[in-house]
Amino acid sequence: MNPLISPQQLLQLEQSESVVILDASIDFQIPSESEKDKENIIPNARRFDYDKVFCDPDSPLPHMMPSEQRFNTLAQQLGINQDSTIVVYDNSGTFASPRAWWMFKAMGHNKVYILNGGLTEWKKAGFPVVQKYLESLEKGDFDGKLNPDFFVDAAYVLGKIDAPSSLTLDARSQQRFDAQVPEPRPGIRSGHIPNSACLPFAYVMDGHKMKSQQELQPQLEELLAGKEQYLFSCGSGVTACIILLAAYICGYQNLSVYDGSWTEWGAREELPIA
Repeated sequence: MNPLISPQQLLQLEQSESVVILDASIDFQIPSESEKDKENIIPNARRFDYDKVFCDPDSPLPHMMPSEQRFNTLAQQLGINQDSTIVVYDNSGTFASPRAWWMFKAMGHNKVYILNGGLTEWKKAGFPVVQKYLESLEKGDFDGKLNPDFFVDAAYVLGKIDAPSSLTLDARSQQRFDAQVPEPRPGIRSGHIPNSACLPFAYVMDGHKMKSQQELQPQLEELLAGKEQYLFSCGSGVTACIILLAAYICGYQNLSVYDGSWTEWGAREELPIA
């Protein structure tokens, strides 16, 4: 089932179901204080901050998936229920929202969708915006169960490097993958995970929106054919979810995100690089 919906479909959902709209924009996308009056929000949206809130506060790595208990507690505080229909979006199109979608999928919540094109597409459709998030939230009863296969660690990826049925896909640019440019984070080695393949996230995008299944299918077939398991990596676990979403839309199964991604792998000298 395609999790992508249009602004028009979101409006229809709001009329027929108990919809929770979550703004999953990450911090560097959000305007500076001097531009706060220009910060547009989809009406009735709640802030889903996986960079500083819905994350593991004890990890030195950025926005790591939180524990099951922490996720459930925070989701309840946002007024999310077990029967909620969730729609995630971000303010740069379809960039940060796929990770939020995958986080809820990891918690076993299947009624979660992505606004394809995000706030950009919403405004392009001429729909209204507001300047504040929904307030006075009644505590929800969300009680998800975390599936450990959805987010995997470095040890797991290391164990799959030579597995013929497994493929690690890297969403970083070809230049970073090939170590032709330095990594943006200091102290991180250049290169890629041995036996991984490069699938830059821009390859599956059409501007601020995801490409259609019809466009994605032939693009992915050659790269993904013959494998049974797919691990997705990037710089810090965000754009990995974009290419995972593309594979999901095309019907591929056994998908996992390497949560530490290159921020972890490139920093750990004992891990091999190519």
